[in-house]
Amino acid sequence: MSGRDPAALREVALRAGRDLEGAPAEEIVAWAAEEFGDRFCVTSSFADAVLAHVVSRVKPGVDVVFLDTGLHFTETLDVRDRVARDMAVNVRSIRPSLTVGRQDAEYGPRLFERDPDSCCGLRKVEPLAEALEPYDAWATGLRRDESPTRADTKVVDYDANRNMVKVAPIAAWTQSDVDAYIARHQVPVNDLIRQGYASVGCWPCTRRTAPGEDPRAGRWPLFDKVECGIHS
Repeated sequence: MSGRDPAALREVALRAGRDLEGAPAEEIVAWAAEEFGDRFCVTSSFADAVLAHVVSRVKPGVDVVFLDTGLHFTETLDVRDRVARDMAVNVRSIRPSLTVGRQDAEYGPRLFERDPDSCCGLRKVEPLAEALEPYDAWATGLRRDESPTRADTKVVDYDANRNMVKVAPIAAWTQSDVDAYIARHQVPVNDLIRQGYASVGCWPCTRRTAPGEDPRAGRWPLFDKVECGIHS
């Protein structure tokens, strides 16, 4: 995938992860932009546009990769379209090789109800792997306070599965930090967040969460599953 040596990428990532821990998000992004140039991109699920906005202020015109699974809420697509129209970014909407209809024909209808891991693999994990091929580093909006599975997220790490550097500029932010940034910069937010959805994914696998409940509890609620596999 990358033209750079895996050992070199790993060393760059681990060193930056140590050096940039505690740094402002913009400084972390500036490091990635300088280190990787156009081989650095952002990924977003568009529950909000905070990460895209943060990166756009440092690296205008950055590619923002969005996985258009064919199963998104209309509200999610609305945020994507607003970001593409109003922000200094290049939104790349990536679709799986199979439409939902073709997936139903090959794997049976409503795969998400029977085998959500396979559905996520087909509609998210595999398309993302292909979409990230032009890059050496990618930024995600992971935050440590979102879930116990994300508590150890590093601001910069080595993604061994993809031989890439993985950047999480807002890893140390709290929900209060996110809310303050949204208010200060009038960043687009998915309307479902205001309707009680603490985490937004595909419509068949997302429900509202109760106050005080783990934000990730609303994802794949009928299964022992809290991640789609992208960040495994």
